[in-house]
Amino acid sequence: MAPAVMSRPMRNDRRSIFGWAMYDWANSAYTTTILAVLLPAIFTGEIMPEGGVLLFGRLVDGESMFSFMVSAAAIIAFVVSPVMGAVGDFAASKLRFLRIFAYTGAILSIGFAFVGPGAVWPTVILFLVVETCWAIAAVFYDSFLPHLTTADTIDRVSSKGFAFGYLGGGLQFLLSLLLIQFSPDSFTATAARIAIVAAGLWWLGFAIFSFRRLREPGVAEQLPPGGGNRFLTYARIGFGRTWSTVRRLRHFPHLLLFLLAFLLYNDGVQTIISISSAFATETLGLETGDVAIAFLVVQAVAFVGALTFGWIADRIGPKRAILISLVLWIGVSVLGYRLPDGEFIPFLGLAASVGLVLGATQALSRSLYGSMIPEEASAEFYGFYSVFSKFAAIWGPLLFGIVNQMTGSSRNAILSLIVLFVLGFILLAFVDIDRAREAKNNWTFEGASAGVDR
Repeated sequence: MAPAVMSRPMRNDRRSIFGWAMYDWANSAYTTTILAVLLPAIFTGEIMPEGGVLLFGRLVDGESMFSFMVSAAAIIAFVVSPVMGAVGDFAASKLRFLRIFAYTGAILSIGFAFVGPGAVWPTVILFLVVETCWAIAAVFYDSFLPHLTTADTIDRVSSKGFAFGYLGGGLQFLLSLLLIQFSPDSFTATAARIAIVAAGLWWLGFAIFSFRRLREPGVAEQLPPGGGNRFLTYARIGFGRTWSTVRRLRHFPHLLLFLLAFLLYNDGVQTIISISSAFATETLGLETGDVAIAFLVVQAVAFVGALTFGWIADRIGPKRAILISLVLWIGVSVLGYRLPDGEFIPFLGLAASVGLVLGATQALSRSLYGSMIPEEASAEFYGFYSVFSKFAAIWGPLLFGIVNQMTGSSRNAILSLIVLFVLGFILLAFVDIDRAREAKNNWTFEGASAGVDR
């Protein structure tokens, strides 16, 4: 691959930053409209047969099958993301890979609108491909952040990206919801599929708009002579650099400590997001329409929260701002525990509280991490960030399920998530940001042998 040539620097360039943020606007249509709402409903209500399907000799229902699909996609991303990131860094192909995976995911996501009743396994395969494409594209998208910013702007720019995502995803979901709500009863199922097509086109169209404002950061390194098959050589380099980085992480304790803290508190965040809908309908007894309204409130407030905490981080630093957000997450858990049954307004207030801190925690964690990693390996390191994010999605729901099963109360289960926020707070408090930022200069990436200990 030829070295990329940049006509002008992207760092703190308004056009480049706006284009970058617009990809969050683009792909949030998939995560909100398709992944979170419409696909689970269509899969469990229309595609899955009433009696379920056989999986490894056991009969599973639609909800279990969909959760297995999500887990399988997370495992694929868990393995592939760092390796693809390492190859993207080495070959200076971040933008090329971002285009490939984003366009592929967006186009194939439209296919969910055309799967019919009983097409379980085609849907499973399609989902694994689309979700993996989305996850890997997100790695390369995040990897642009250190190249677009300086130390004084990285928090604000990361917050802007998340804010655009919440606004774009919320707007697209609102349009889809209006289409479905105001369609005749006989047209509702078709309207949901039209909304899926619209979400896929939204992702694709705004991705094209976004990428035209970005350029490849960095220059490709030379492949070793006599390497044989080009594809196999890149694969070997990707796995080699990834394994070398894994072995060397222990020598960078503050970066590793941050990742462990992130794993814990992000686990709590992701669990609250994933169980909130079921908690609202099953425990609180709220209507599905009320939950949809609350979801829109989360998106709208998260837009404001991301920008507000970006401003706060500029003044007190990202670490302190995240610590404040974790205290607020503890408050959210307590409020969730005390919510009255069947009352929409208190639940709406809780949704607004979640929105306020959701953007803050996610945006500032991404930017703080970006300030502690070497730019020349940003895609690889954001691949690891993605791995920790995916790994976090395992333990919080497990803790919630165990407590719920033992106590018979999902309220107690929500309260138990405080442990994750407290442990994350403690570990993050011990992270020395300055030492972590200084340590990134000790990473070495030289050619095909990059990252090998000497």
